[in-house]
Amino acid sequence: MVVLAASITSKSGKALVSRQFVDMSRIRIEGLLAAFPKLVGSGKQHTYVETENVRYVYQPIESLYLLLVTNKQSNILEDLDTLRLLSKVVPEYSPSLDEEGICKNAFELIFAFDEAISLGHKENVTVAQVKQYCEMESHEERLHKLVLQSKINETKDAMRRKANEIDKSKIERGKLDKGGFSSMGSMGSLGRMDSGYVNDTSIGNNTFGGGSGFGLSSDVDSFSSKSKGRPSAAVSAPSKGMGMKLGKSQKANQFLESLKAEGEDIVEDVRPSANSSRSAVAPPTDPITLTTEEKLNVTLKRDGGLSNFDVQGTLSLQILNQDDGFIQVQIESGDNPEIKFKTHPNINKELFASENILGSKDPNRPFPAGQSGDGLGLLKWRLQSKDESDVPLTINCWPSVSGNETDVSIEYEASSTFDLQNVVISVPLPALREAPTVKNVDGEWRYDSRNSMLEWSILLIDDSNRSGSMEFVVPSADTSAFFPISVRFSATSTFSNMKVVSILPLKDGAAPKFAQRTQLLTDSYQVV
Repeated sequence: MVVLAASITSKSGKALVSRQFVDMSRIRIEGLLAAFPKLVGSGKQHTYVETENVRYVYQPIESLYLLLVTNKQSNILEDLDTLRLLSKVVPEYSPSLDEEGICKNAFELIFAFDEAISLGHKENVTVAQVKQYCEMESHEERLHKLVLQSKINETKDAMRRKANEIDKSKIERGKLDKGGFSSMGSMGSLGRMDSGYVNDTSIGNNTFGGGSGFGLSSDVDSFSSKSKGRPSAAVSAPSKGMGMKLGKSQKANQFLESLKAEGEDIVEDVRPSANSSRSAVAPPTDPITLTTEEKLNVTLKRDGGLSNFDVQGTLSLQILNQDDGFIQVQIESGDNPEIKFKTHPNINKELFASENILGSKDPNRPFPAGQSGDGLGLLKWRLQSKDESDVPLTINCWPSVSGNETDVSIEYEASSTFDLQNVVISVPLPALREAPTVKNVDGEWRYDSRNSMLEWSILLIDDSNRSGSMEFVVPSADTSAFFPISVRFSATSTFSNMKVVSILPLKDGAAPKFAQRTQLLTDSYQVV
């Protein structure tokens, strides 16, 4: 079962509270919710409505509807059980079941929905547990507030320093007035100071660190000695250029907004500053984090067969505090003899070969803390195969030309070894004026007109949908125009079945807590 979204809507179709649980575009979710009132007929006793792609499971709550949007492969009994749980949760957070009461408690309801449903799947919780989890303190929230407060304090300090510099400039100007500078040159320099040039130079000094030759007194002297000259082009040019950049950025934003309104996915290229880059990456919250990651490179032949199959895996370690670095890692690997492991040069190879323990060659030397990015790589491995049964997902594409049209049938078959998430199959198309005509599809699809690409997406492939198909029609075209087909997906299990059993401390005391993350990703997965 996969719940795409949960919502509380009025009978007129207005969404009061809406929560999205899977990676879908906002336009897609709004379109699904807007179509619901048109599908519900008066006098019907059903509690669900099915369309071509999704299923609406709903329950009236006085003058409102409690609505779940799920995929058609989900179990209707589980859908109703989830709906029953949410119907008990809503009155706990909104005693008044009308539009005003729901909107007033919208955030509390969204948090409660998140505790009841995770990544589209129902959690095994009760109403009492949902209330308990919502009231619990969040370490990430507390950390976010600390970071936000530190930014506010830094801003206040910068404003305080700027105010002190302005006061100093006023004092220096007062000294110049008392010193008898009554010539037109000094008046001109002070006039330029009043118009804001002193503030501009002080801002520049703050930005670049402030050299010894860029003090306020030297600025005043330089302006006094050049009383007859006009402001240099270097000072006046930035304001003109800034206006031109501002106009261009506004036009660019309007263009991007129009593309987004048409359904295009826009990825904005933003060049972050040094401060923003630090705050964008959230620090790890667990004392020790071990990440098992495998990247898959597969090339399949369009007529069947396997051209390339390569898996590259790594086990990385990330430690928050240096005191937790005196450890060893006990692992458990699968029984696949074709996988060859290689340890980091500073890892004790004999200890790993005999006991599957990853430890430093020097027990007195701890693992380094504060590793950025993917952490410290402890172990890596590689698997190559020519056996087509090892492939987690096979794609068959059958284009056939009939008159002025080309009928294309695509089907996928997934092995039972992995449950694949966020599967996207990208099929290149010949240049088209309009989107292709899709006859049927198991999942969702979208047409990228800019790249002439048809994207077939399946949120989850598990035991309920190990195979699926899609059929569409385009104008007559060469059959080779539909290749190469690119595929991307992820999974929470790996080929190596690498697991971290425990953390062994080298010093007295309890072993520190650790978190383990496992993921399988596609680096390059194509049908050529």
